[in-house]
Amino acid sequence: MTSLQPPKNQFNKRSTAEEVTVGIDLAGKTAVVTGCNSGIGFETMRVLALRGAEVIGAARSLETARAACAKVKGKARPVACELTDFDSVARCADEVAASASPIDMLICNAGVMMLPKLEQVRGIEKQFATNHLGHFLLVERLLERVKAAPKGRIVLLSSEGHRYAPKEGIQFDNLSGEKSYGPLKAYGQSKLANILFAVGLTERLMGTAVTANALHPGIIKTNLQRHMSSIVMGVLSVVMAGRIKTIAQGAATTCLVATDHALDGISGFYFSDCNPATPSPQARDAALAERLWKYQRIL
Repeated sequence: MTSLQPPKNQFNKRSTAEEVTVGIDLAGKTAVVTGCNSGIGFETMRVLALRGAEVIGAARSLETARAACAKVKGKARPVACELTDFDSVARCADEVAASASPIDMLICNAGVMMLPKLEQVRGIEKQFATNHLGHFLLVERLLERVKAAPKGRIVLLSSEGHRYAPKEGIQFDNLSGEKSYGPLKAYGQSKLANILFAVGLTERLMGTAVTANALHPGIIKTNLQRHMSSIVMGVLSVVMAGRIKTIAQGAATTCLVATDHALDGISGFYFSDCNPATPSPQARDAALAERLWKYQRIL
């Protein structure tokens, strides 16, 4: 974490993405948003474009990204980025970097959740590969373009689900998922990795103007839950009654962390409901963040 502490503000869990960006002028700035085609990814792209930013919207296919960008009022251009295909991620990064525009906001939004059965990408459990490693590769390849911005920001969408990670945090001896696999535990591990990534980035970005923070967007009914059974969804709807956010509310914390001038220089923190929050002890473990960094570099 930086020595600066993130301030509290007047916004809350019911605030919307448009509300938290009122009065913010993003003209001349560039944002990259993964998972732009639906849910809070689309809402994030829409609101940033509404405030004047040029948004590069990434989705699994160019056709899907193009269709989403066509619905946005403002500047939005599509790119393909299939996070489970690291070659696709590399091509996406190269295409974006070739535009030569500094990236003011790199928003890692896309993800998968609670796959019922073990699936793998290059021998790595799919949720970890998609939610963390795909975005790690994207950020690493675009980092110089983020550094080229006056105050570049990297925003990593995590989840309160990170608290369901294994007791050791990251199971480095079981990233394949073959020793044991549980949908929620694997999801939690991938979301914990997102926060640890922000911690690791912050350490390495000391002396630059770039910041990296993670956040919990809230509980929102989107395509992310498509792998959950109707029974589980029904139970959650009852248990979480009153806590479920609209898509506009779900994108609020992302847009605030990406744009709020009060967060200039704030890095390595975790946010929820538009304000700083305290993640699990594992997510604040600098040694674990360092071990993850070294491990992901050799994958």
